[in-house]
Amino acid sequence: MYSILVVDDQPNYLIVLSELLREEGFEVYTAPGGREAFEVVKEVDLDLVITDMQMPEVDGLQLLQNVKKINGELPVIIITAYAEVEKAVAAMQAGAFSYLAKPFSNDELIVNINKAAQHYSLVRENTRLRKEIRGKNNFGGMVGKNSKMIEVYELIEKVAPTPASVLISGESGTGKELVAKAIHINSPRETQPFITVNCAALSDNLLESELFGHEKGAFTGAAGMRKGRFELANSGTIFLDEVGEIPLVLQSKLLRVLQEKSFERVGGTKTLSVDVRIISASNKDLKEEVALGNFREDLFYRLNVIHVWLPPLRERMDDMPLLVDFFIEKFAGQLGKDNLRISQDALRLLLTLPWEGNVRELENTIERAAILCDDQEITGEDVQPESVSMDRASNWGEEIDLLQFIPPSIGLNDVLYSVEEKMLNRALDETGYVQARAADKLGITKSLLQYKMKKYGIKKK
Repeated sequence: MYSILVVDDQPNYLIVLSELLREEGFEVYTAPGGREAFEVVKEVDLDLVITDMQMPEVDGLQLLQNVKKINGELPVIIITAYAEVEKAVAAMQAGAFSYLAKPFSNDELIVNINKAAQHYSLVRENTRLRKEIRGKNNFGGMVGKNSKMIEVYELIEKVAPTPASVLISGESGTGKELVAKAIHINSPRETQPFITVNCAALSDNLLESELFGHEKGAFTGAAGMRKGRFELANSGTIFLDEVGEIPLVLQSKLLRVLQEKSFERVGGTKTLSVDVRIISASNKDLKEEVALGNFREDLFYRLNVIHVWLPPLRERMDDMPLLVDFFIEKFAGQLGKDNLRISQDALRLLLTLPWEGNVRELENTIERAAILCDDQEITGEDVQPESVSMDRASNWGEEIDLLQFIPPSIGLNDVLYSVEEKMLNRALDETGYVQARAADKLGITKSLLQYKMKKYGIKKK
């Protein structure tokens, strides 16, 4: 729904024009003059301003100039009399989107409104994408030919053309947002907005406002109307990252959007309708969250029409050379190191590391190595994780003769598995099975702890 400000000093004309636009389905704000209009522009997230040219005190041209100081992209349509064509030309030169000379037909007005609002929507989306590309340091694309990744690609191809909701699961750093973007750009909504919300990054109150928008005065600090992400994503796709973090009180509102395609802004009473495809992601087991009462079962099934699971990097290590080459090429271009390469020793070391942070951690490792390496060759020393102290580990091993406890007939994997399982059980017992504390005690991430618990069949208590 487009939000339009209509400005005219003639009350009757203002009423007629605003009622016409409301009947067409627009959200309409009105102002009797340029000064009042300027205050609305500062407070409300508008898509378009329609203003009469001839007004006392602040005329349409002055209002246009003031609007452009606040938001240079917000379109303004000027309404003029035939005798004011010269002023209309001046308004166009000052940045007006178009002008309409009285008398004009309703159809002519609606056509101009739709053109202006659609143009502004595209401008805002392009601006958002440019900012995202400039600020995105961990965007590497989906790279790999592992059989599990091929299954992911094939599933994307099947689900993208449909309107089905998609739930993407996988550990942090596996590339869930990249999958969501791939689904969007291969769908009929490709030219429409792709809006991302990190549900774990906001408090409950801020998350509701971020998703659904708010009206002026809805809460302390709500100085004006603001559109939420669902409204901005209309006709496109919204990606709800870490959807498992949405509190129960908001889950019911999200369910309503899925079922009825409608909602109200925070502090508002007007029901807004949207056409949005929902793609969500979580590194939590949402089935388990449902069983624990932390996530609504009906919402889970609405989101999980299609499920895409992304494998962790440790389960697709055959993709390591491809990923490394991809990131080296990326950072070589950024750093002006055209001959940047990696040594075989460094690549072998990368293949032995646990990669708890998955592809994102690998990318960060290659970026750091590309910056620090000498002679444009990345060595084993350059890719050594900062969190690993080889000296400390070797000193600890020298204090105890571990080999005296290990029978000669036992293989290396058996020893490693046995020690790892015992350390996991000990850490969980000592922390009362609080996984975050146990992971911290072991010096690993919570997601890796959960993976290892599954690996050894360790159940939660």
